[in-house]
Amino acid sequence: MIKENMVVLAVDDDMINLKLLKSMLMKSGNVKEVIEAKNGSDAIGQLKSRDDIDLILLDIIMPIMGGIDMLKVVRADDNLRQLPIIVLTTDETKKVEALECGANGFLMKPIRNDDLLKKISTVIV
Repeated sequence: MIKENMVVLAVDDDMINLKLLKSMLMKSGNVKEVIEAKNGSDAIGQLKSRDDIDLILLDIIMPIMGGIDMLKVVRADDNLRQLPIIVLTTDETKKVEALECGANGFLMKPIRNDDLLKKISTVIV
């Protein structure tokens, strides 16, 4: 079971992936809002302008600012470093790097609804 009324920031350059994540999260009944960002730079802007984000779902390979670079920025910021981040990737080697940079967990794409909700419940306390 995941926390009720969550606000999730979903970061992915693929609009289909974003829509799929949003659909899965909203169907859970516990997510109040899914904020979409198409790269790490856009996501950092969202994080700086809002203080109600509970979780970040972060793709690794994106243009402008990729997931690893965004993860480093978030973990270096005193106001953001405690935010749980789940990395979404198709690259096995990137998940290790993401965990070393401070990700709370990872999921391999394609994402399954049950796996997503289970992973969220393990990183949100």
